[in-house]
Amino acid sequence: MLRHLDPWLEGASRNRGLAVGLAALAAAAVMGVSEAAYWGADEALRQSQARHVARNDGLRLRELLTDAETGQRGYLLTGRDDYLAPLHLAEAELPSVLKRLRGQYASSAWEALVADASRRAGEKLSELQLVVKLYRDGQDSAWRGLVESDIGREKMQAVREAVAQLDAHELTQIASERDAVARSLNYGRLGVHALTLLSLVGLAVFLRRNEALHAARRGHAQELAQERDRLDREVARRTAELTELAQHLQTVREDERAHLARELHDELGALLTAAKLDVARIRRMTKTAAPEIDDRLKHMSELLDQGIALKRRIIEDLRPSALSNLGLIPALEIFTQEFAQRSGLQLQIELDDAPTNEAGRLALYRLVQEALTNVLRHAKARVVRVSLQATDGWLQLQIRDDGQGFNPDAVGSGHHGLLGMRYRMESLGGTLQLLSTPGRGTLVLARLPVTADTEPPAGDATGTEPAPLSEPGALDSARAEGPTAPAARLTA
Repeated sequence: MLRHLDPWLEGASRNRGLAVGLAALAAAAVMGVSEAAYWGADEALRQSQARHVARNDGLRLRELLTDAETGQRGYLLTGRDDYLAPLHLAEAELPSVLKRLRGQYASSAWEALVADASRRAGEKLSELQLVVKLYRDGQDSAWRGLVESDIGREKMQAVREAVAQLDAHELTQIASERDAVARSLNYGRLGVHALTLLSLVGLAVFLRRNEALHAARRGHAQELAQERDRLDREVARRTAELTELAQHLQTVREDERAHLARELHDELGALLTAAKLDVARIRRMTKTAAPEIDDRLKHMSELLDQGIALKRRIIEDLRPSALSNLGLIPALEIFTQEFAQRSGLQLQIELDDAPTNEAGRLALYRLVQEALTNVLRHAKARVVRVSLQATDGWLQLQIRDDGQGFNPDAVGSGHHGLLGMRYRMESLGGTLQLLSTPGRGTLVLARLPVTADTEPPAGDATGTEPAPLSEPGALDSARAEGPTAPAARLTA
């Protein structure tokens, strides 16, 4: 499944890289066009501003000379000094205006014209100053002759023509710069529009590919969901099969134990009982004749008693008869009493009777066996508390010890006793928890649903569990008359 995702992941990565590259390229192009339009318009505007300054200086030159000449004429007619104000202004401003003009047109085709206009403007200003001086000195014929000559008019005319040429040139250049600004703005506008259209096209292509990728991702997600659902169903099926298999194995194991217990009880019990009767009969016959033989027969009888006791203990371990004949609570009481006697542990028992089926009774009994065996082997405990309570439709079994405890997460492999019991409880609809902390003991907590006993008790073909053999001492009074024959099934 992951191999199917590799092309999609590679395609998504390539598309993301392509989108980032195209976005960066579009941004750079827009910025480039905008900057080119800006600098082109800025350069045209700066040149246009310089043209306006030059044109204003030329017009200012003509204005100053014209005002100065007009003021001079008024002074000559009236003799009032206030008419000389334009002349004084021209004397003050004209040098700076001429200097700016020469600087603006330096190293250009208009440099000679500007130089000639500057010279003639200076001469005109000198001529005006000279006429005023002659007027003040009272030399009327001299200033009148100078005024009536054409020298001043020619110089003024030359300045006007130069200024007119410069003004026409500057107007032409200003119009050209204005056209350059318009062209730069148009180029920028067209460039931005073109790049915007390209960006929209690229965005449309990207969105289309992105939608295709999203569709592919949704398809892959759907495939993954279907595969996950299939795997979940497969896991559930396998889990159900394994649970059923574990339950079957437990059932088979218990059936084999019950069968073996019946065989031991019926066959081995009959053989041992027959041997016990034979020994008792022989002892009666040889008790007075041969004392040494009687001692041997007595020892043999004791060995037979031990064999019968061992057989009974093995049968009880394989299939406790008290569980089937008396019920769960008496069986647990008998087992815990015997376990306390064998192990030396102090057992505290608190058992409440509750209805449950044969499988539940057997599972709880085996759990107590397994838990107490683990306590004896590993816990180093002194007191063990076993409680069985029925609450809210559940049968709850607790086995708590005051031993050394352990870390349940650190338990390695190879410990299958309680693990098998947990699966056994879960197969019956219950739960099993193991709670422990180093130094604080261990708690085994099992819960089973309370159910009515609807199954027949496990036993022989008639539905009854074989009763245990009588205690060895009960055979001492058995009658030994008659020939030896196979012993029948005995009851206590």
